[in-house]
Amino acid sequence: MFKRLFWLIVGLALGSGGSFWVMRKVRRVMERLMPERLTQDVLTGARSVGADLRAALDDGKAGMREREVELRAEIERGQAARTPPGDLGGGGRPVDGRRPAGR
Repeated sequence: MFKRLFWLIVGLALGSGGSFWVMRKVRRVMERLMPERLTQDVLTGARSVGADLRAALDDGKAGMREREVELRAEIERGQAARTPPGDLGGGGRPVDGRRPAGR
């Protein structure tokens, strides 16, 4: 008889403790998914994505400017080495882009 009473009490304790634990978990999930909290989480995420996107664009623009400066310097060095000043470059035009006087 005492054995059955012991297991009955153990079962009641485990059952009530388990149901209490499940209810706490369900409440936490419900609070997290409430419209106010969900809206706040979405706004926070959108702000952080926007800031990251702006930072990436700024880095990209800076890299493009640096590369453009490098390419322009390479072009100027290449043209200066290939054609003397005042001489006609490729296409029958002088290096400065003007047409020759006879044309």
